[in-house]
Parts: sequence; C-alpha cells; structure tokens
Amino acid sequence: VQLQASGGGLVQAGGSLRPSCVASGRTFSRYTMGWFRQAPGKEREFVSAVRSSGGYIYYEDSVKGRFTLSRDNAKNTVYLQMDSLKPEDTAVYYCAARNGQIILSNIRRAGAYDSWGQGTQVTVSS
Repeated sequence: VQLQASGGGLVQAGGSLRPSCVASGRTFSRYTMGWFRQAPGKEREFVSAVRSSGGYIYYEDSVKGRFTLSRDNAKNTVYLQMDSLKPEDTAVYYCAARNGQIILSNIRRAGAYDSWGQGTQVTVSS
C-alpha cells in the first residue's frame, strides 16, 4: 500500500493540527494503521495506532488526552487530531501501515509496519 501524509505545519504552543494519511488500494479496512514521529537527532518513536479490527486505539503516554487518532475506511484515510500542542511535539510525523493484525506487544514497534508515508513536518513554537 502507498501512503500519502499531509496536514502538518507551524503552530504556536497550545494550538492544534490535524495531519491525515491517505492509503491507496481497496483493502484499507484490513490494515493496522499507526503514527510515528521523529525529532532531529532522535530515534523514530511511536505516537498512536489502531488495529485493523478497529476498537481500542493505542497512544504513547506523552500524547494521551491531547491527540486523537481516527480512521475513515470509506475514504482510506487515518487522521491524527493534535490539540494542546507543545514544543516537544515538534517532529516529522509518519503514518505507517501493516496488512492485517499486529500483536499487541509489537504495535509500538516501527519494525512491525511494512509501509510508510513520506512524513509531514509539525513545528510547534513556544
């Protein structure tokens, strides 16, 4: 599957952004979808994910209560609503996909996903 992320930008601390990721193909509902981010000089880290079966959505602790992941299977799109943004949220945000389920213990691992978008830059100024 090919992924196209967009919707990043520059925002002041406390503001909001809503990146989205559109997937190609006709079997989007079968994919586990995730968001990761990578700040300069740091490793790529997990942000959020939703399994192909829907249901529970997983979040990295630092974004819980501020970020909301959602998916629209009719539009082959996954969104990441980001509110109350902080300067430490500044990073390139990547969407990722895996056809089928990812076991719970691996859902936060970048290596568990086999398709990646090109990334969208999110910059939060203080």
